[in-house]
Amino acid sequence: MAELLIIFRETLEAVLIVGILLTYLSKTQRKELIPRIWQGVGAALFLSLIASILVQNIAGGLSSSAEKIFEGVAMLTAAIVLGTMIVWMAKNSNIAVELEGKAEKTLEQSSGVGWGIFTLAFIAVFREGIETVLFLYGVMINQGSVSLLSSLAGAAGALGIGYLIFIQGQRVPLKTFFNVSSVLLIFVAAGMVAYGFHELESAGIIPDTGRIWDVNPPKFSDGSYPAFHDKGSIGAIAKGLFGWNGDPSYAEVGAWFTAVLVLAFAWRRANSSAK
Repeated sequence: MAELLIIFRETLEAVLIVGILLTYLSKTQRKELIPRIWQGVGAALFLSLIASILVQNIAGGLSSSAEKIFEGVAMLTAAIVLGTMIVWMAKNSNIAVELEGKAEKTLEQSSGVGWGIFTLAFIAVFREGIETVLFLYGVMINQGSVSLLSSLAGAAGALGIGYLIFIQGQRVPLKTFFNVSSVLLIFVAAGMVAYGFHELESAGIIPDTGRIWDVNPPKFSDGSYPAFHDKGSIGAIAKGLFGWNGDPSYAEVGAWFTAVLVLAFAWRRANSSAK
């Protein structure tokens, strides 16, 4: 479920950016530059894929202790970036004006206009791609895997909204989409923070504060996990979406509540200032 939210949010942001740029070039009668946008998008997706492969290879080549440290730092980094993105989007609700302003400045240049449009599309989409790689890696560590079906569903939903806006000309309540997804992603980010603390505790970087509770059902005789175990079918969804852990430490629980409160306050304040 967490991967669906992340892919939906990041893909929707990328779709909006590309759609705004395409629409602006069409309105200003500069359609000959549209291929430059798609070239920038293609280059950004390709390099994002390379980044994903590099991250997995680096993590896979580490020793057990070093891997826990790497995963702990990666989870905390992903949580910070995700939290920053949530607050930034709440504060900068009128992304169209900003993008059109940058595109206008690029078109005013006497030379290198094509490369300017390429760079604008590349940087915008590559940023979303790198964020997606980082967030999905965090989800994979937390859940143990990433659902391809959920990821595709998230991408399809975002592309569908883009189609309604830019092809069908429909008015879509984007603010509602972003508000709902932001609230849910606050819990995802908090779960990443808690699991980051868990990994750093396991590696000995943070002192073990002891278990605050242990409510995980015992495993079945065949070694499989019950549905409500944090590694079971239902528990794993709660873990990925809300950071649930059946046997957390005091540090994990404290970090989770702190992250939720700080992000909720920052997001609400950013929303108020935007209004």
